[in-house]
Order: sequence, then C-alpha cells, then structure tokens
Amino acid sequence: MRQTTEAFRSRYRAAIHPLYNPWLHGFFVLAFGMLAIALFWRSVHSVSWLQWLTVPLTLLLFNFGVYMVHRHLGHHKKPFAKMFYARHAGDHHSFFTPGHMAYDSARDWRVILFPAWLIVIHTLVIALPLWWLLAQLNANVAGLFGASMVLGYLLYEAFHACEHLPPQNPLTRLPWIRQMRRLHELHHRRERMQTRNFNIVLPLMDYLFGTLYHEPEPAPLSYPKMPMTRMQHEIAIAGEPVAVLAYAASVSHWPDWHPSSLKIDGAQGPLHAGARFEEDIHAGGRAGHLCWEVTEYLPGRRWCARAQSAQGLSLQLTYECSAQAGGTRFARTLEYRFDGLLMRLANHLLLKRRIERESTASMLALRDKAVAHIGSARASA
Repeated sequence: MRQTTEAFRSRYRAAIHPLYNPWLHGFFVLAFGMLAIALFWRSVHSVSWLQWLTVPLTLLLFNFGVYMVHRHLGHHKKPFAKMFYARHAGDHHSFFTPGHMAYDSARDWRVILFPAWLIVIHTLVIALPLWWLLAQLNANVAGLFGASMVLGYLLYEAFHACEHLPPQNPLTRLPWIRQMRRLHELHHRRERMQTRNFNIVLPLMDYLFGTLYHEPEPAPLSYPKMPMTRMQHEIAIAGEPVAVLAYAASVSHWPDWHPSSLKIDGAQGPLHAGARFEEDIHAGGRAGHLCWEVTEYLPGRRWCARAQSAQGLSLQLTYECSAQAGGTRFARTLEYRFDGLLMRLANHLLLKRRIERESTASMLALRDKAVAHIGSARASA
C-alpha cells in the first residue's frame, strides 16, 4: 500500500532523538554563521567600489553551487552522496508534499535545516581555504568572499525555512518569500522534483538553465458578499482515519454513496492538492455539472475541494477525520452559494432542506460503503 505523508511524518518524528532541541539547532547555525562572517570581515578595510562587487559575485557563485548540488545530487543517487540523496529526496520530499508543505511544530525543523555540523564543514573546508588563497592577492576581496560564502549559507537556511512556514505566518505575505514559496511548492510535486525549480533564494540559475517552472496560485473563488449556506454532519466509522479519508477522497466512489452524485470524470484513488475532476449531480431536485479542484489533502486528517458550475453555483467541501475509540470520527462540511437572486431565494425556501436530507443520507451510506471497502482491502492484502 502506498506510503502516505502523514504516516511518514509519524515515523520520522518517532525516530528523532528525544534530546534533539530545534531552538538550539537553529541558534547554533545562526551564531556560528554570524561569528564566521565577523571573523572574515576583520580583514576588510577601506573597500573600493570595485571590491564591493565581490559580494554579489560570490552570492551568485553560491547560488550556482546550490543549484548544481540540489539538481544533480539531491535528486539523482550518486555513490559519493548517498546520505544527502536519502535525506533530501527520501526524507524531505516525503515529509513535505503538495498540500502538506508546512511544518507543524519546531521539532519538524529537523527535516528542514541542514545538520548543524554542515555549516562548520562549509566554513572550514570550502570558505576558509578559498579565503586564504584570495588573501594572497587581496585581503579585502578575500574577506568579502569568505563572509559572503557564509551569508549565502544562512540565506539558504532562512529562505528554505520560510518556504515551509504555516501559511498564516506574516512572513509568507512578503512578495519575494511568497514567490519562492510558490516555486518551491511546485518543485515538491512528484512529477516536477527531478526537473524543475532547484533554486531556493533566487531562481536565477533555474532561469538560465531552463528549469524554471511557474504556475499562478489558484485564485480564490469570487463569491458575492452574501454569506454561504453551511452544513456540517458527523458520523463514526469503523476504520483507521487514513483509510477512511482515503476512501472518501477517492471521488470515483462518490456515486456509490452520495445520492446527488451521478457521474465522476476523474482519476482513481484519493486525489491530492491540484487534482481536477468533473461531476454530474442532481441535488435539491436540480441537475447540474460541477468542475472541481482539490485544494488540500492531509492523509488521515483533512481533504478540501472547491467547485463551480456554469449556473453560478460555488461550493467548498471539507472532510475531516480524527481517531476515536473503535474507529474514526468523520466530519463533512459543505458550504455553497448561488449567484442569482432567484436561486438564493429558492435555496432559502426549498433547496436547503432537500440538500440537508441528502447530506444526512450520504453520511450513513458512506459509513457502510467505507467499512465494506476497508474490510475488502484488508482481506485482499
């Protein structure tokens, strides 16, 4: 059975040493980096404008180095870089997947930040010898080069951490960070991670080498100012949350358990963020056609999708699961709105009650179908 993000996260967190301190990890990297920059800076005096060019040129060199390492070692297994490949392509890309890009707690920094010792190796093995060589020619250039090499490392760590911040963090609204978060999210798509968006701080090398890929962020549904009709139903289902949500998020099964769903045109299995599908419905006594887009899938926890119809119907659907004694508490939240005044009036007078009854019936059918499907899967396994 395919490994889910939530299951991997649970195993990864369980393997973290109990003495690991994420704040000490971050503080050491920052403190060592700042100390190294200060020491390199000691050799800098009366810098000319031409010597100042060392800073952007060094940062560009670092940008190129990160790009090459990320592209060729992070996503292609080489005998001399097996540990880096396993940590990056294996751990990092399994921990963070589309729709599940944010860390949940500070201990998750363990899979975002490089090991604390790596900044020491970077400084002593790469930056320091090159500083010494350049110092034979010009002390200012050498100092600026060494400091910029360490600065590039710190910028990488800071930007990469920002690209996995929870979306409500105010830093995510800064234009540069928001743009890089989007590019990094696209890089984490399974079909893109070996070919696109390898830069973390500035996508210059992706642009120059033709690996830059961008899609605009999904536009929010343009709802009118009228409030949405909201209904929520809960039911207990015998089964693990991961299996229950995987069944509910497999939209090809919807006609089996939801009375208003007539036909689905979409992929099999649980659909992840970014997936699209179409549905023929007959809800509240009216036929219609919906175009859906999945906006979030956190295996075992939450699945969200939104839809619109040509007749001015907008919907937001959320499934949420939590473990309880004997199985799973499954909650289905449906929010919808009609654009037209007549349809809003019809919804208030008639449609809402019909949709409420259909939703209640669908939950009972979902419980039975999900239990049967999970049991069948176990038997065949």
